[in-house]
Amino acid sequence: MTAERAARHGDGAGSGPGGGVGPGAGGPGVGPGAGGPGPGGGLDALDHGILRVLHRDPRAPFAEVAAAVGAHERTVARRLERMTADGRVAFVAALIPEYQYEGVTAEIAVRCAPGRVHEVALTLAALDETRSVEVATGALDVFVELHATGHDALLTLVDTVIGRLDGVVDIHSAVVLRLLLTASDWAPYDDEPTDVRRHAIEGTALPEPPVVDELDRRLVELLRRDARMSTTRLARELSVGETTARRRLARLTASHVLHLRLHADPAVLGYPVEARFRLGVPHRGLDPAIRLLAREPALRHLVVTSGGTSLLGYSSHRDTRDFQEFTARVFARLEDVTSTETALLMRTYKRAGFTAVQA
Repeated sequence: MTAERAARHGDGAGSGPGGGVGPGAGGPGVGPGAGGPGPGGGLDALDHGILRVLHRDPRAPFAEVAAAVGAHERTVARRLERMTADGRVAFVAALIPEYQYEGVTAEIAVRCAPGRVHEVALTLAALDETRSVEVATGALDVFVELHATGHDALLTLVDTVIGRLDGVVDIHSAVVLRLLLTASDWAPYDDEPTDVRRHAIEGTALPEPPVVDELDRRLVELLRRDARMSTTRLARELSVGETTARRRLARLTASHVLHLRLHADPAVLGYPVEARFRLGVPHRGLDPAIRLLAREPALRHLVVTSGGTSLLGYSSHRDTRDFQEFTARVFARLEDVTSTETALLMRTYKRAGFTAVQA
């Protein structure tokens, strides 16, 4: 999605159905059990066609979406309303603190006593600081990604809050040193890599992020509430001219600091098998490993972390055979890898700030 399109679109879209759904906005969960199946037990071809357009441009007007899929605008609006109402689809707008060098992000493995995994995972998912919470095959661990304002806040959260939960027997933490790929760079409907993924593939640094001021943050907060809010309304809410609102939105969208995207559980899009892997890679082999992994469309998250295993990634697959072929093909090409650990996600409690499993 280009900055010009993002700033322009939405003028004719108004507040899209369910557009206000987002982390902290009171929207429904997006887990496999959050909401019933659509017609025929899932999404049909028209649903996928609509999502394909909105994946490329979340603020595309209904008229443009309808023209692309060959349906009436009202049909498109009803379909999107249904998919957002039952929680399978939402829109996300957020500034990414890692790209702005704000705070500290950590990957936490919380070892639980037998029979306490579900209870601990629910408690962790309820914390404002956690972004994702999941349970995978292997040890009785709950895996958590969280963001804290600093290292002191991280220590307090890990030791005083998480460490004192009933059922927690051990904690291992690793700090994210470099964010390489996010869910915004996973494109199940497109073969063309995002700019961020292209930089990772080429081994080049991302451009320096723009300075984000208070007006920008207010704009993003409005988009968090309703990602499809028209530029006219954005300007009115911000008490600025429409040209200013459009220019601000275009500048943020052109950078990598704003994630404005369609959000859906991979299973909803036909990728029910999700995997988590950790790789131990020495410094001399880190850049080649990153470039090789970034070329894989299945990868939807990749970070460099502190600790003995320096790469943590997530991937999405059609089935277990697809996952097995992915690991056999990709990991065999990695050189200088000292350790490999893979696991399949069994249950996701929180994803991108959305609570996916209720008590």
